[in-house]
Amino acid sequence: MIEVKLRLDERKRGAFYIEEEGKQIGEMVVGVSDTALTVYHTEVDENMSGKGYAKLMLDEMVGYARKQNLQVVPLCEYVHVQFTKHPDEFQDVWRK
Repeated sequence: MIEVKLRLDERKRGAFYIEEEGKQIGEMVVGVSDTALTVYHTEVDENMSGKGYAKLMLDEMVGYARKQNLQVVPLCEYVHVQFTKHPDEFQDVWRK
C-alpha cells in the first residue's frame, strides 16, 4: 500500500512525499507557518503518472492542514486547479 509521508526541516519547509521500494516517486513541496500551509510544487515521476499519486498527496496535505487549523495557499498549479474545480470540498482550508 502506498503511504504519503511528511518531511519538514527546522524552518518548517519540506514536502509530502511517496516512496516505492526506497525510491521517491512523488513530492508536494510545502512551507508551513503559524497560520498557513503554502504549496509550491507537486510532481510525480513520469513513469508513475495516472495512478492517482498526486491526489493522494493532495488529500494528505489537506487533512494535515485541517488538523493543524491551517489555511492552504495553493501556489502550485495542480493544487490551485483542484481547489478551483472543487471549491466546496476545499473552501474551509483555501486561503484565496
